[in-house]
Amino acid sequence: MPFIIETCTAQHIGDRDEQQDRVGLFTHPGHRGALLAVVADGMGGHSGGAQAAEQVIHSARTNFQSSTLEPDRLLDVLTASINDAHAAVRLASFTSEQDPHSTACLLLLYRGRAGWAHCGDTRVYHFRAGELMARSWDHSHVMNLVRQGYLTETQAGQHPQKNLLVSCLGDLDAPQIETGFISPLSDGDCFLLCSDGLWAYFADEELARLLDEHSLRKAAELLVGAARERAQGRGDNCTLAIARVRSIVEERPVLPWRRTPEKS
Repeated sequence: MPFIIETCTAQHIGDRDEQQDRVGLFTHPGHRGALLAVVADGMGGHSGGAQAAEQVIHSARTNFQSSTLEPDRLLDVLTASINDAHAAVRLASFTSEQDPHSTACLLLLYRGRAGWAHCGDTRVYHFRAGELMARSWDHSHVMNLVRQGYLTETQAGQHPQKNLLVSCLGDLDAPQIETGFISPLSDGDCFLLCSDGLWAYFADEELARLLDEHSLRKAAELLVGAARERAQGRGDNCTLAIARVRSIVEERPVLPWRRTPEKS
């Protein structure tokens, strides 16, 4: 069954002096229907974080648009993009006085399949019919504690070290990259990519409900507005990208009506 993909992006600088998040949506020049969504959250001093996040966008777009997009190797495109961005950010740290770092979250939709990859605490969510189907796990100290059973997710959200990452692009160590994949896609499948300046203020169930009940543009407005209100003047940059799959019902062509001649 053929699909169309509805998309939307949104950003807010929050209560910071600089917008260091970056977001991008890209199509492929040679493969109709292929879509790449990217969100990156830059860190590392004035303008350094923004440059690191910009490198994530550049590497992801370059790898995607130059790929042959073999359907069974979509995740290879995403992991290569993150590794290439990491190498470029590391190089930038040697040629400048800054210490740039960034998270990365990528989603690729093609031929009824979806693949995603991430490093850091920028998240990807997969919803279907108002229910959470999958969510990336942050590469952070507190989420490691959650995985090990020492904390609940509610406790992790209140932990004083909740923003301490254990992996990101630009570190001395190679980035930890986790991936997800789904095939086939279904009508209504919805994917949300967002930085921690957004997801920190929402339970998974609330995100699922807002995206299920509203158009993408309205949902984006509600999400950013609620994040800003709940931040109470201490909000980080917030950024999101949404992609929703809709099936196309192919109607049979209606033949012109012809009157049957009457018998004489």
